[in-house]
Amino acid sequence: MLAANAGLSLAKTSALSLLVFAGGSQFAAVTLAAAGNPAAGVATGLLLNTRLLAFGVLAAPLVTGSPWRRAFGSHLVVDEPVVLALEHDDRAAARAAFWFSGVLLYVCWNVVTVVGALAGDVIGDPRRIGLDGAFPAVFVALLAPRMRERDGRRAAIGGACIAVGLTPLLPAGVPVLLGGLAVLLAGRHE
Repeated sequence: MLAANAGLSLAKTSALSLLVFAGGSQFAAVTLAAAGNPAAGVATGLLLNTRLLAFGVLAAPLVTGSPWRRAFGSHLVVDEPVVLALEHDDRAAARAAFWFSGVLLYVCWNVVTVVGALAGDVIGDPRRIGLDGAFPAVFVALLAPRMRERDGRRAAIGGACIAVGLTPLLPAGVPVLLGGLAVLLAGRHE
């Protein structure tokens, strides 16, 4: 819907969804492109997706097989499939959770993209129905199981403090990246 309102054709909207497959980055790119700054949209999308580097490290053992299978698997490395896979200690169960949730999310995301592009006017403004709160809510839900562990709580609180403390000082997106980087570095030294 956002892409259609920004003047993107159904083909461009679908291509963006099929090739990028990262909600926050897609929304940022479309919003900035609609505002007349496509270069900023691309740069912001890339910046937002750098957070997926950490997920890539965690998901690497789950994405095996032929080069085509690894390429598609790397495309599925987004928050939900990786976090759901990490809930399993057994490698086979983790791999199955990653692939099942990743493929299901990819298919659903792209179907809903087409539905939104074709029927977005029926839904109305996403902010009116609270859709803008969906991404933070999903992120918190994915992190909740990690908060049971002392190290998980410490890392989350430390990363959040860094991100919140740097928010007034740095451009949007950078504090979250630095908070995430600090959490990764802390995890390496435990």
